[in-house]
Amino acid sequence: MSAQDLPSFVVSARSVIGLVRTGNEDSGLLHSRLLAVADGMGGHAGGEIASSLAIKTLSQSLMYLEDSSFTSESIEDLFLNSIYDIDVEIGRVAKEDDQLTGMGTTLSALALYKVEGQNTVALLHIGDSRCYRLRKNTLTQMSKDHTILQELLDKGAITPSEALEHPQRSFLTQALMGEGVLTPFLSVFDVEPNDRFLLCSDGLSGVLDEKEIKTGLAVKNLDDAVAHLVDAAYAGGAPDNVTVIVADTTDAHLDIYKKFLGAAQ
Repeated sequence: MSAQDLPSFVVSARSVIGLVRTGNEDSGLLHSRLLAVADGMGGHAGGEIASSLAIKTLSQSLMYLEDSSFTSESIEDLFLNSIYDIDVEIGRVAKEDDQLTGMGTTLSALALYKVEGQNTVALLHIGDSRCYRLRKNTLTQMSKDHTILQELLDKGAITPSEALEHPQRSFLTQALMGEGVLTPFLSVFDVEPNDRFLLCSDGLSGVLDEKEIKTGLAVKNLDDAVAHLVDAAYAGGAPDNVTVIVADTTDAHLDIYKKFLGAAQ
C-alpha cells in the first residue's frame, strides 16, 4: 500500500474567543490523517502556552503517519510516546517561568489509518475536550470526560439533570500539567462510510446539549455544520473559547495538508 492509498480526513474547523474571554487558550491541529483539540488552563498566558505546546509537540509525530504499514499497536505507541513528550515539555517550560506554574491542557486527538483494508480511527483523550461520532442518525460521545462530575455520574451519586448545574462540573481529574501522572483514554474504532466526527473544546459541549450538537453535525456541508455549531454556542452565551473540528473521511487521494488553530497559530 502506498501513501496515496491511505484514507484522509476532509475537514472544516474554527477556533474563536467567545463572548467573555479576552484571549484564546484553545489550540487545534488539522492534518490529512491527524486532528486534535487542546484546551489550555492556568491563566491567559499559561493556558495559551500549554495548549500550543501540546499541539506543536503532537504535530512532530505526523511524519510517522505517512507510513502505510502502521497498525493499531504502532498508533497506540505513537500516541503514548507523544503524550509523554508533551507532558515533559509542559513541565520543562513551566519550571523556567514561575508565572506559568500550574499551567496545563486537555488533549483529544484522532488519527486515521487503514488496517487490512478497513478504515480505522484511534482516539487519544485526556481531560474534558470531546470527540463525537455521527453515524447515520445516531450521535455517540466517543470520549469520556476526566472530571469530578463524570466520576459522580459513574457512581450514580448525581443524575444527568443534576450534573447540568453542578458546581464542580468543570473540575478536571486529569490534564497534561508536566507532572508525569497520566492514564489517558486510548481506543480504536472502525470507520463506516458516511461517519462524521467532531472534536471540540468544552466551550462547545458545555453550552450545547447532545440534541443541539447532533442538529449541527447533521448539516450536510462541513463549513455550514461548523458555522451552525459555533453560532449556537454564541447564542448560548459562549462563556469560554470555542473550538470545533468537523471531519468526514475519504479514500480519494488528497494533497497532504497541515494547519494550526487558535493559540497554536
